[in-house]
Amino acid sequence: MTAPGAWMDEELRSQPEVWARAAALTAERAVLPSAGQRVAVIGCGTSWFMAQSYAALRESAGLGQTDAFAASEAFLDRGYDAVVAITRSGTTSEVLELLTDVKGTVRTVGIVGDLASPLVDLADDIVGLPFADEKSVVQTRFATTALTFLRASTGADVSGSIRDAEKALAEDLDDDVISAEQVTFLGRGWTVGLAHEAALKMRESCQAWTESYPAMEYRHGPLAIAAPGRAVWMFGDAPTGLSGQVSQTGARFEDSTLDPLADLVRAHRVALERSLRAGLNPDVPRNLTRSVILDA
Repeated sequence: MTAPGAWMDEELRSQPEVWARAAALTAERAVLPSAGQRVAVIGCGTSWFMAQSYAALRESAGLGQTDAFAASEAFLDRGYDAVVAITRSGTTSEVLELLTDVKGTVRTVGIVGDLASPLVDLADDIVGLPFADEKSVVQTRFATTALTFLRASTGADVSGSIRDAEKALAEDLDDDVISAEQVTFLGRGWTVGLAHEAALKMRESCQAWTESYPAMEYRHGPLAIAAPGRAVWMFGDAPTGLSGQVSQTGARFEDSTLDPLADLVRAHRVALERSLRAGLNPDVPRNLTRSVILDA
């Protein structure tokens, strides 16, 4: 039997290596929607948050209108040219149902970790990332590897992100962040999805009280819970004045000069450490399974 968190630890530490492999998949980028096409990106849970980040990156790169949806809440009758589905297992019920419903009406692209999954036969085109698949229920490297691939497809140079991920794995973690009573994660633009994902990781792995918001929304109410012993973690550049306002509450304002995706690796490490200190096993978290497969 493996030690608690052993899979998560191995998988989160492999991220620089697998990101580099994904960035090198230049031929596979050809199956993604071309510039100017209107695209819907779907997923569930972690994959939905990566869809949000990709949508923001694609639009900001001028590649065309891109909307992100939870698979169960997608509105696809809006003249999209393509649907991109992100799913680690390729077995998630809501994703499979949606692709079944739209088959033959709009081109679909699946980004998947398990190439033996039902998704492979449903989608018109597949980007396989089997080298990023995982054993742990709590996702780390598949999600960030899929986003690295998609980020590179928008023309971004991801080499700095990969180098920063190595730094994020090497640096010491601050105990004040690990032991914080409550953590709120914030982002702007494409990093809003990262904030939502970091909060989910903490809830899944260590049952922590976490929240997440677009950074400019934080002062519209959520700031009320900031207090000594709590933390606010910003992915990317913070809005002017926000760090000072958070500091005035006594809460810790956590930010980094690392690339935001590499900073998510730091959050993965904090989630793992909190889980182990609480005597939990993030590889088999309470109430969760690797994939949500609903009864018919």
